[in-house]
Amino acid sequence: MTTTIEIDGLRVDRGGVTVLHDLTLGVESGVVTGLLGPSGSGKSTLMRAVVGVQIVAGGRVSVLGVPAGSPELRSRVGYVTQAPSVYGDLTVRENLAYFARVLGAPRGRADAVIERVGLSEMAGRLVGRMSGGQRARVSLATALVNDPDVLVLDEPTVGLDPVLRRDLWDFFHELAEGGATLLVSSHVMDEAARCERLLLLREGRLVADVSPEELLRRTAAADLDAAFLRLIEEGGGE
Repeated sequence: MTTTIEIDGLRVDRGGVTVLHDLTLGVESGVVTGLLGPSGSGKSTLMRAVVGVQIVAGGRVSVLGVPAGSPELRSRVGYVTQAPSVYGDLTVRENLAYFARVLGAPRGRADAVIERVGLSEMAGRLVGRMSGGQRARVSLATALVNDPDVLVLDEPTVGLDPVLRRDLWDFFHELAEGGATLLVSSHVMDEAARCERLLLLREGRLVADVSPEELLRRTAAADLDAAFLRLIEEGGGE
């Protein structure tokens, strides 16, 4: 495994309030790393810093050996925001064809990705007429169309049915096994069990950097929800 995302002393301030407090961590290729914590813990801010669209007050973020947001990373990093970033007046296939052309993806890649996220039967439908969960899948497909080395996914399974959630998590693990780096956020602790490594945030601070099994052992909790609560109550920390 190789450390592909390096964060050193990252601090982000917003409106005079510190949102991320001097975070230092690394994210490796070949594993699914979960970024978990309650709403407002700083997950989305950290992800924006990784893809280079967040103004930072201090520290350093590098991805694949270059500063986050560098032009050479545009075709190597896929990013899915919480709000689907796709065109509502285009069909699913037109959206994917557009992003494939922009990123120089191989011919046929768009259709393959549409099938992989379970949208083949809806490929001709206008995205603006789809449900929130369906639009989220289109947004995920656009991030996958160029087969990026690094995937930053901000709550990609919100609003999806249990079967599709399972299938997408299986797909994330397939990508990791192929050498990709995946940083996946969620505020739902049952998804923590689907990750091989957990970064737990609370109020902009890293509470723990552990595997799900280690977290359960450390806290002697029955499940990951209880483990996280116990960690918070005991003050967290490494």
